[in-house]
Formats: sequence, C-alpha cells, structure tokens
Amino acid sequence: MSKIEIYVQVNEEIKELKTIEKVLYGAIEKEKLENAVFNLIIVDNDYIHNLNKIYRNVDKETDVITFALEDEDSIVIPNGERILGDIYISIDRAKVQAKEYGHSLLRELSFLAVHGFYHLLGYDHQTEEEEKEMFKKQEEVLEAYGIRREN
Repeated sequence: MSKIEIYVQVNEEIKELKTIEKVLYGAIEKEKLENAVFNLIIVDNDYIHNLNKIYRNVDKETDVITFALEDEDSIVIPNGERILGDIYISIDRAKVQAKEYGHSLLRELSFLAVHGFYHLLGYDHQTEEEEKEMFKKQEEVLEAYGIRREN
C-alpha cells in the first residue's frame, strides 16, 4: 500500500492539502505504483531558497524542489517499499504564482505537487520532448480531479 506523508513547516493552515493528497494518490494509481512512499513538505521561501542554494547551487527561491531517492544506487529498500523521496513546495511562491497565472491556490499547489511527483519518478523537462511527455501526464492527473487553470 502506498503512503504519502505531508508535513507543513509554516505557521498557517492550508485547507487545500486534503484535495492535493487525493490528487497525488490518483497519480500513484495512474502510474500503477505499488508500495510507493514519499513526503510532501510545505515550506516558506527562505527554507526553499536555502535548499536550492545548497543542493542546486542556485541562489534564489524556487516553487518546488525534489529529492528523488531512487536516483541513489546505494539506497536499500526495506519491506518492498519504493521510497521515492521528498517534494518541497514553497507556499509563498505558490501563492504568488497562483495570482500571476490567474487561478486558485488549489490549482497551483496541485500542479506543483504532481510536477514534483513525476520528478521523483525520473521524469524531467530538459528537452521539448521530455517536457511534452511530463506535462501531458501532469495535466491528465489534474484533469481527472477537475483541476484546471481557471480554477
């Protein structure tokens, strides 16, 4: 059985998280994963800026950053679980981007969470072809829950 742990490291209630959790479980089901385990961690701009600077050598905040454990050959997986890794989302950036794009915070957080999920699975968007494949998968998951840009 798959498991998503959600941690909120900001001092505010984020009512959208229950829906986002459902969307992520839907993505797991869509990808036919069994025993997948990962964390979704909501942080502020300062925290994600520090992660981005330390691990990517980029000295600014970002909206989402992932740490995919399956990229590491040395990871031993207990009990047959697929420990995918961690998805960090900046609630501050998500709020700004939702406003910039003219859609809801639910849409922005859902997009960032699903985007991070596909990064954990090894998808990327370095080339146009990779981006097309990854974004198609993301939109299919979001569409299944009625989460569109105008929401």
